[in-house]
Amino acid sequence: MMAAVAMCLTACGGNKATNNNGNEENVAVNNEGKATVYFTKDITPESLVKIYKALNRPATGRVAVKISTGEAGNPNYLQPALIKNLIDEVKGTIVECNTAYEGKRTTVEEHMKVIKEHGFLDIANVDIMDAEGEFQIPVKDTTHIKYDIVGTHLKNYDFMINLAHFKGHPMGGLGGVLKNQSIGVASANGKANIHTAGYQQVVEGLWDHVEDQDGFLESMAAAAQGVADYFGDKILYISVLNNMTVDCDCVATPEPVYLKDMGIMASLDPVALDQACVDMVFNHASSEGDDAKPLQERINRQHGTHTIDHAEKIGLGTKNYTVVSID
Repeated sequence: MMAAVAMCLTACGGNKATNNNGNEENVAVNNEGKATVYFTKDITPESLVKIYKALNRPATGRVAVKISTGEAGNPNYLQPALIKNLIDEVKGTIVECNTAYEGKRTTVEEHMKVIKEHGFLDIANVDIMDAEGEFQIPVKDTTHIKYDIVGTHLKNYDFMINLAHFKGHPMGGLGGVLKNQSIGVASANGKANIHTAGYQQVVEGLWDHVEDQDGFLESMAAAAQGVADYFGDKILYISVLNNMTVDCDCVATPEPVYLKDMGIMASLDPVALDQACVDMVFNHASSEGDDAKPLQERINRQHGTHTIDHAEKIGLGTKNYTVVSID
């Protein structure tokens, strides 16, 4: 296990490369084979913009900001007031897709009502990407899923900011940038494809067949890689470690939050970022009122880190990283 994030804050950055605009930008991995993960303990609108800028990969063109807008009744999603400055900075559009479970976000109409109730329409345009259909994008790892099914509106964007809320998940164990990019970007049918590890590609009867747990987790990694390949170097990753209950933002009545907020992390490598967030949680010294054990147990119970392991195995990124504080 890598050292705790708090013990590995190192004052060094990644290598530089020249992007398509002729500017220098950080690359995901340095000469030692380590990805750079930036960290700030401050969870504020200003620090969110600051950590985005630290990545030195300017969001250009039509920018999609992928978040979870949260199920009705769930209070833990990233709040509009927190993300507004970043949305304004990149002139972005919040993007979502419909869900594949019973709830308030299975149709465009009901989903948009929840989005409005949660305040996101007050800060930005919001696009439900599978509102007008879906299409398939290729995946490199076809062990389970043969393609990823995403909303047709994905074609409308040149750049994606994967802005995740790090927390637990009832099925996947944990929800970070890999989940936000796989299940989160998939259409409703695409979610069925991933959850059943390619067994069925439609929502109807979704839970009639449940593939082995690792097959589901590996399918998430494969789908996340498909989206990463779709955008190439026009994507970056940010995780906010706050309101970290054992449940996902998709749960209407989540378990209480036992763990205090930790900060924000960002990287050009999604594998390194999810690993760094996991390490932060597992190396946390729990105390009364600040208990990481429930989240640790949820991740372990669902074998949640297997998604990260498999993502590294198929070449999406590396679990070897260096943390750079921007505080």
